[in-house]
Amino acid sequence: MDELRDLYQEIILDHNKNPKNFHVMEDATHKSDGHNPLCGDRLTVYLHVDGDRITDVSFQGSGCAISKASASVMTTALKGKTVAEARELFHKFQDMLTREDAAIPDLDEFGQLAAFAGVREFPVRVKCATLSWHTTMAALDDENKIVSTE
Repeated sequence: MDELRDLYQEIILDHNKNPKNFHVMEDATHKSDGHNPLCGDRLTVYLHVDGDRITDVSFQGSGCAISKASASVMTTALKGKTVAEARELFHKFQDMLTREDAAIPDLDEFGQLAAFAGVREFPVRVKCATLSWHTTMAALDDENKIVSTE
C-alpha cells in the first residue's frame, strides 16, 4: 500500500503541475462541460471520435489538484480506446474509488489510474477525481447539459 500511496502523490503532483492534453480541441466531434460545486472544479472535455474509436481527447478548465490530475491521466488512458473500452474503464475506475470491498488495483492493468485508489480514503474527493470521467461519458452520449457532481 505504501507503493500506491507514493505513486498517488507523485501522479497527482506531476499531472497537476504539467497536465497532459490540456488544450481546446478545435475539431472535436464530442464535447461536454462539467462542474463540481463542492470544490469549484470546472472543465470541458473534448473528444474526437472516428467510428467507434477515440482518436483524441483533451480538456480545459480549472480545479483542484485531484480533479486536474485525474482529467490529465484520463486523457492519456482513453486515447486510442474504443467507446466501449472507455465505458468499461470508466466503470472500473468508478468501482475502484467507491466500492469499499475493492481490491488494491493491479498496476499493470490500471497504469497511472491505479494511483487514484487512494482517493477512496477521502470520500469528499471522489467527486473531484470522477468529474472528468462523468463529463466524458456525457460527451460520448451527446448529452447537451452541464454535468454536475452535486
